[in-house]
Amino acid sequence: MSKSPEQTGDEPVSRLIDAPEKLRDRLKVLSTGPGVYRMLDSKGETLYVGKAKNLKNRVSSYFRREVDSVKTAALVELVCDIAITLTGSESEALVLEYNLIQQYLPRFNILLRDDKSYPHVFMSADKFPRLAIHRGPRKEKGRYFGPYPSAGAVRQSLYLLQKLFKVRQCENSFFANRSRPCLQYQIERCKAPCVGYVSEQEYADDVRLTAMFYEGRNQAVIDELANQMERASEKLEFEQAAQKRDQIAMLRKVLDRQRVSADGGDVDVVAGVIEKGMACVYVLHVRDGRVSGSHAELPPLPEGSEFNELIDAFLTQFYLAEREIPREIIHNGSDETSEALAELLSERTQRKTRVATQVRGDRLAWLNMAKRNAENSIASRFAQQAEAQKRGEQLRELFALDVVPTRFECFDISHTMGESTVASCVVFDLAGPRKSDYRRFNIEGITPGDDYAAMYQALSRRYARLKKGEGVLPDLLFIDGGPGQLRQAQQILEEMQIDTVLAIGIAKGPDRRVGQEELHVTGWPKPVQLPADSSLLHFIQQIRDEAHRFAITGHRQRRSKTRNRSPLEGITGIGPARRKELLRRFGGLQELTKAGVDDIAAVPGISRALAERIYRALHP
Repeated sequence: MSKSPEQTGDEPVSRLIDAPEKLRDRLKVLSTGPGVYRMLDSKGETLYVGKAKNLKNRVSSYFRREVDSVKTAALVELVCDIAITLTGSESEALVLEYNLIQQYLPRFNILLRDDKSYPHVFMSADKFPRLAIHRGPRKEKGRYFGPYPSAGAVRQSLYLLQKLFKVRQCENSFFANRSRPCLQYQIERCKAPCVGYVSEQEYADDVRLTAMFYEGRNQAVIDELANQMERASEKLEFEQAAQKRDQIAMLRKVLDRQRVSADGGDVDVVAGVIEKGMACVYVLHVRDGRVSGSHAELPPLPEGSEFNELIDAFLTQFYLAEREIPREIIHNGSDETSEALAELLSERTQRKTRVATQVRGDRLAWLNMAKRNAENSIASRFAQQAEAQKRGEQLRELFALDVVPTRFECFDISHTMGESTVASCVVFDLAGPRKSDYRRFNIEGITPGDDYAAMYQALSRRYARLKKGEGVLPDLLFIDGGPGQLRQAQQILEEMQIDTVLAIGIAKGPDRRVGQEELHVTGWPKPVQLPADSSLLHFIQQIRDEAHRFAITGHRQRRSKTRNRSPLEGITGIGPARRKELLRRFGGLQELTKAGVDDIAAVPGISRALAERIYRALHP
């Protein structure tokens, strides 16, 4: 019986007729061993990264005359070259594929979001450690637990720990400058180590139990608390025994509420679903028989992607990132990469890690639960998209537009009696905020407190850049304010000859109450007032409130920086040494301000010209 080309590793030339001419010879001599391949376009940019147990068979399969995958056909149309990297094993190919995907972010690969965006719980290495939520690079010394599926999950755990073990969560600057306990001590959420209300040993015990909790050793925590309760009872320390009893009861209550099976286990349950061109992978983290967290990933799906490709991409990218690896991973994909992934993860953790698809009993129930959650996530996303489309149609009708608006900007001004004025620009689409497009503007050279001039400056700077092509013009421009602020927007749009943007002012109603906002539209004789329960009004309010929040945050940061900065710092010729000598000679900034030019010039190292500059800076 003759073998097929896939079995022999030989690919007939006739079946490679669709390959670019310069690739045909290379395809014939490809290795039959494991490795990684990169598909390159005419500019040398990476279109796709893949791994293979047999490179010759896998790469050649892309260039057959008949390809049943729309995605593969679209990819092959763009391929001009292929880069090959041989590896010693399929496990090594998995690692290299992951690293190359993270490096090149190819558009034909299914990409998960960067692991740095997932939050961790951070326990500092201080004498009295603190707990905090953390994102990004882990540079500070201490322990990091996670990553967690969401910031909400982290906050929930921190809230529970405040009640259980009362480990501090305040910043070090706040902790180091306390002379009396703060409110957290008063409401029994902290033991006030800042003022010595708890011994170092007792606090260290609480920190150790907290770490055990985050490591998933919940039964060990309960056992230790029970032992402490018994010892306290034997010593007739009944108040302390009662505290331990309450801690045990609280912890058991949480664990019982989360328990999904009597069978213990350290398992991640991964289920994927593709429906109507949308993909979702849902992960249940089961620890000690309870669901300790969950995570839904809805990655962009290149057209024609297959289900097993989705699961393989998720497993590789998710578990080869730096994260906690369970003893068992079950998923609803194929077993094609399960063995190699299990071998690689076992090597990393120095213990056996199982990756399986064929499960029964509780594990099958968990897998079905994860699948239902994935289906529900897709249904929710479709519902959000439908709501967004409905919202777009309502905006088109309300403002009599020719097309549905899809991009919105809103400006607001924030200052304290004219000090440190900051303008904010937030950007939304129909689905919600686009925070990467937010901008702030420090307003300079205006009369303090002149909101109209501040709005004019912010709008002119923003739209001068957009006019140059440094961004995308919005369809609707919202201004937090009434007709006066709206006129500034109209003037800028007219000066820059921008006629595709409709400007709208959001003014507070007669009683300045939420729900009574008036919308002043460019060219309309009367303002529009939407019903207080209108979903469209709620969307506009959300945009306005986000612009307000972003402006206030920027203003407070700028004001704090200004107030903490010495007036001497901005004077040319005054460095740290001369600044220190001036303050030492006069006993502080207040006395220096009272000094005349001659007095300042008498300080060694200060010329008369420099003394005059100092005087002018202190007396503007």
